[in-house]
Amino acid sequence: MAAPGEVGAVAVVAPSQPEVAAGSAASAVVLPERLQRREAERQQGVERQRQKKEAQVVKEEQSEFFLAAFAREREAVEALLAEGTLEEAAARLQALQKMLTGSVRFLAPYEVRQGQETVARLQGDLAARRQQLQPKKKFAFRALKKEAAPGSAPRPAEPAPPAPAAPGPGLAEGESGGPPLCGFSGVQDEELELGPAELLQRDVLLSELSGCRVRLRGNPNTLRVRDCRGCTVLCGPVSTSVLVDGCSDCLLALACQQLRTHRTRHCRVYVQVTSRAVIEACSEVSFAPYSWSYPGIERDFESSGLDRNSNNWNLVDDFDWLVADKPSPNWSLIPEQERITCWD
Repeated sequence: MAAPGEVGAVAVVAPSQPEVAAGSAASAVVLPERLQRREAERQQGVERQRQKKEAQVVKEEQSEFFLAAFAREREAVEALLAEGTLEEAAARLQALQKMLTGSVRFLAPYEVRQGQETVARLQGDLAARRQQLQPKKKFAFRALKKEAAPGSAPRPAEPAPPAPAAPGPGLAEGESGGPPLCGFSGVQDEELELGPAELLQRDVLLSELSGCRVRLRGNPNTLRVRDCRGCTVLCGPVSTSVLVDGCSDCLLALACQQLRTHRTRHCRVYVQVTSRAVIEACSEVSFAPYSWSYPGIERDFESSGLDRNSNNWNLVDDFDWLVADKPSPNWSLIPEQERITCWD
């Protein structure tokens, strides 16, 4: 109690020894926990970096192994082609293509592109070698043409055989430059179709079609779709590349190693592709997984060397959109409920 005359005296009570000890103990506990958390976070960061480094090393080792094996197989195929052992060369080339398809996940984009170009070149060499080694027609003497008797009617000339579709300016990417192109050009509002015997390892060109429905049942080597409007193009497995250029309002079903789409707008593409699809100068292009089928398609897939279990249909690189953290406005995925399931 304050003495008379003292104003505002405050009593100060010192903490007891047990209270001081308890406070010190609490501080001692909190501090190590904080340090332990920091140490745990640091260890986790170190472990993540270690795993990332190991994954990179594994990826590089896989890439080096693939490149060495791919080079050996390429040389073997080239040697077989030079010897004229075409069936064995075709089998080795198919195995080479499957090797490339199965290695896309760990290869750099330029390594994939080089591999695809090599396979396309070998496919062209194989087709050209087959044509070169075909048995030549036997020589036969022909009777000399007799001159028509005076006053007789001239003999009508025999009709010329139909010419294959004329190629556009330059070859499509992946075209071999070997056997002549086949396909259709300048047709409007027609049902068009080619079968396995006409397509096998051929380079196919569809150009300047309007309102047509095209069915290509078989295994082409390459496919080029150029300047088509309002068309439906359904194609079996293509061994190497497909180029879609200058098209609009089209529906396409394509299976291939490499898909490039240039100057194209408002098209729907159902695709099976083993690398990443590429678009350039395109708008309103949408993608869905390949779903067209026909009797014999499994045989054509086997002939093409494409792996049915490998499909990067939803991985698209837009060369006109370089913003990494925002999706390109030029392409989209077709919603599942809007996808075509019945093509007939």
